[in-house]
Amino acid sequence: MTVMQDEWKNFYQKNLKEHGPSAQGVGWKNNEAQAVRFEQLVKVFRLPAFSLNDLGCGVGDFLKFAGAKISECEYRGYDVMADMVLVAREKYGDLKNAKFYLIKSAGEMQPADYTIASGIFNIRFNQDNESWLEYILDTLRVMDSKSTAGFAFNILTKYSDTEFMKTELYYADPCLIFDYCKRNFSKNVALLHDYNQYDFTIIVRKEI
Repeated sequence: MTVMQDEWKNFYQKNLKEHGPSAQGVGWKNNEAQAVRFEQLVKVFRLPAFSLNDLGCGVGDFLKFAGAKISECEYRGYDVMADMVLVAREKYGDLKNAKFYLIKSAGEMQPADYTIASGIFNIRFNQDNESWLEYILDTLRVMDSKSTAGFAFNILTKYSDTEFMKTELYYADPCLIFDYCKRNFSKNVALLHDYNQYDFTIIVRKEI
């Protein structure tokens, strides 16, 4: 499934132009909301030194947030937006352990110990729920195949307050996603849904 629809591309270009290389520039409400989500994703890390794929890295701000936690990490940021990759390289290109890549699909990632993805499953625009769910599951299968130690991601939850839900966004069933990961990827799967945001985080750890 090709996700680079004009609506989707225009959304991120507009945000980046209006808000600059910030949390709002990549579609989050504010820096605090982005940090809360990043805080969940780092819980997947168990190795003292590791390689990391950041799928949908945006302008690379996970690097700034994680700091010392990934100082020994070989970080690779991937995004389908050329503007995002360009800004990320400008911001963090001087870091020896960080590289950023423009890709067309998740399958272009290199294998790594861990893969994370934040916010890439939220905006579906005109895709129907069934097609978008299949896209999510396809992407999770790729993340699994590219990750030797584990992976983590977040998705908006169907338990969001109805009055705030938007038609262009996708709200997933956390139980369904948890069950799929448990049955297909690992027996060590965590569902985090207790951090006061309208989304949940799944952590998949593999035995190594």
